[in-house]
Amino acid sequence: MKRRDAIKRLTAPVAAGLVWTAVEARSARERSDRARREALATQTPYTPQFFTAVEYASLSALVEIILPADDRSGGAADAGVPEFIDFMMIDQPVRQGALRGGLAWLDIECQRRFERQFTACDAAQRGAVLDDIAWPDRAPDSLSQGVAFFSSVRDLTATGFWTSQIGIDDLQYLGNEYLVEWRGCAPEALDRLGVRYDD
Repeated sequence: MKRRDAIKRLTAPVAAGLVWTAVEARSARERSDRARREALATQTPYTPQFFTAVEYASLSALVEIILPADDRSGGAADAGVPEFIDFMMIDQPVRQGALRGGLAWLDIECQRRFERQFTACDAAQRGAVLDDIAWPDRAPDSLSQGVAFFSSVRDLTATGFWTSQIGIDDLQYLGNEYLVEWRGCAPEALDRLGVRYDD
C-alpha cells in the first residue's frame, strides 16, 4: 500500500473527533491559497504568520515526509500544506503550544539520537524517529509526546492536502454531475461487486 493511500485510511475514522471545524479548515485553506498566490506573484517566499522560520522549515520537511509527491500528484508542500497549517494555528490558540512544543520535541529527540536538529538529519535518521512515533499502539510510553504531536500533524497534513486543488485532483473528485438519464451501474462495477440487477 502506498503511503498516500495509508494516510487516507488512517485519517478517515478520526475525522469526526478533530478539534477544528469545516469552516475553520476552509478559512485556513482560502487564506493559505491567497498567501501562496501572492508569494508566487511577487516571487518572494511565503513568510510564516505563526511559526518562526526554523519551526516552519521543520514543519515543511515533516509534512513532505508524511505526504510526498508521487507519480499521481504533488506532495504536501506542493499543495500548500505548510501555509495551511500556519494559518490553522493562528485560529487555534489552544493548539499552538502543543504544535510548537512538538516541533521542539522533534529537534530535541533528533539532537539526543544524532546530535543534530531534525532538518539537519538525513532521510534515514528522520525516518527512524518518525517510525517510532507514527504507530501509537507500538510506541513506548516514553515517546507519548512525540506520538501525540505526530498524530496531530498527520491529521493537519491530510486535511490541508485533501482540501487543496492538488488533493482534490488526487482524489479524482468530479463533483456533482448532471445525468440526463440514469442507466444503472456499469456492468464491470456490478461484476466486481458480485451483484446484479433483478429483472
